[in-house]
Amino acid sequence: MDGQKQKRAPILEALERLKKMRIVPFDVPGHKRGKGNRPLAEFLGERCLGIDVNSQKAIDNLCHPVSVIKEAEELAADAFGAAHAYFMVGGTTSSVQAMILSSCKRGEKIILPRNVHRSAINALILCGAQPVYINPQTDAKLGISLGMEPADVAQAIKAHPDAKAILVNNPTYYGICSDLRGIVKLAHDAGMLVLADEAHGTHFYFGNNMPVSAMAAGADMAAVSMHKSGGSLTQSSFLLMGPGVNADYVRQIINLTQTTSASYLLLSSLDVSRRNLALHGPEIFDKVLGFSEYAREEINEIGGYYAFSAELVNGGSVFDFDRTKLAVNTSGIGLAGIEVYDILRDEYDIQAEFGDIVNLLCYISVGDRMQDIERLIGALAEIKRRYQRSGAGMLQYEYIDPVVELSPQEAFYAPKKAVPLQECDGKIAAEFVMCYPPGIPILAPGERITTAIIEYIQYAKEKGCSLTGTEDMETNYINTVENGGAYGTMVF
Repeated sequence: MDGQKQKRAPILEALERLKKMRIVPFDVPGHKRGKGNRPLAEFLGERCLGIDVNSQKAIDNLCHPVSVIKEAEELAADAFGAAHAYFMVGGTTSSVQAMILSSCKRGEKIILPRNVHRSAINALILCGAQPVYINPQTDAKLGISLGMEPADVAQAIKAHPDAKAILVNNPTYYGICSDLRGIVKLAHDAGMLVLADEAHGTHFYFGNNMPVSAMAAGADMAAVSMHKSGGSLTQSSFLLMGPGVNADYVRQIINLTQTTSASYLLLSSLDVSRRNLALHGPEIFDKVLGFSEYAREEINEIGGYYAFSAELVNGGSVFDFDRTKLAVNTSGIGLAGIEVYDILRDEYDIQAEFGDIVNLLCYISVGDRMQDIERLIGALAEIKRRYQRSGAGMLQYEYIDPVVELSPQEAFYAPKKAVPLQECDGKIAAEFVMCYPPGIPILAPGERITTAIIEYIQYAKEKGCSLTGTEDMETNYINTVENGGAYGTMVF
């Protein structure tokens, strides 16, 4: 990484030059630097709306960058150790989908863990590729899915040597990392691409003593959520590529779905945040790690809670662990993670990242302060004292092995029938059901609905999880495939 070059922020510099030119706008957006929408200008500020501009020669065009955006992307590639980098303004969802759409076509196979974000399965609906799922192992105590075992990856490659790519979560939402270097070698030896969903791994590129990043491990592409741990604005992301990828083709794929009216608020936030991490990343993430380690130690001292960490590492299904993640198992106090989440928000004015059936995730970043960490610890101690109860009747798992009957595309576009949830046993889903966040499907199109899945959905509803993905906003009905045959097992 060239430290001197990393002091530049080309998009920011171009926008500052544009502001000094005092150009009279006869283009979009129609608010004309905020003058046409005073309430919005008063809310967001004229400085913000002053750079909410449309693509023009002075500030380049995201769809076909030739000047300042191109230079900013080259700086991003240098900072992340990638051969190429693209600015993405459709969130890491668009980055994940660009990876898959540029790697697989209709009828081709991709190997991936079933605990992927919905964006990956959405990409399969769009392109028609067939998933070969690797069922991750689960931790019985925590109820969470773990990483991919290299042996399982090797088995999937042997059974499906015609697969085009392997997708890896690096890390999972809970901080679990697979043996990425080992998987890359297995895949490349078989002529397959490796795609990494690094929505929660931006800091791997800049922090000290972090798990290996996708680019350092030799992966071919990585989707990096800068707005999560990198500090940029919500919806901004990077798509990174290794030297063996045709970056021009990937840009064409990106332009199939990404907006032609990219927000310069998002683009400049990526540019500035990249510069900040490149210049100050190690000290930023040392601070974050210190907060997380302290919080974990104090929460475990409360009793009942279990804030887990690198003690889970076993060299296989948990090859490494992201210690910046503050994930807390709440089953020891008899409460679901979502119940603790709701109490924190409603009674303590603390907004956690998410709560699920048995865990709570609090996202720690450079924006946190020690007094915030202490407030969280104190609130959790009070919640235990006030609300602790017997754990009888609690579900203790987050992941249910899928029974795949149809490809996601085939099921999603098949003739459908809405069926009451309690009558869905044995039918094939034609839509998603998931708790959001984290956005990992409980049920995906093409999977058979089982009694265990129905019970899980009902339990999640009772506990107050936010269920999404179904046409029915209450998830009382699920769209099922009226007629469809199995295409054979694709799960390992």
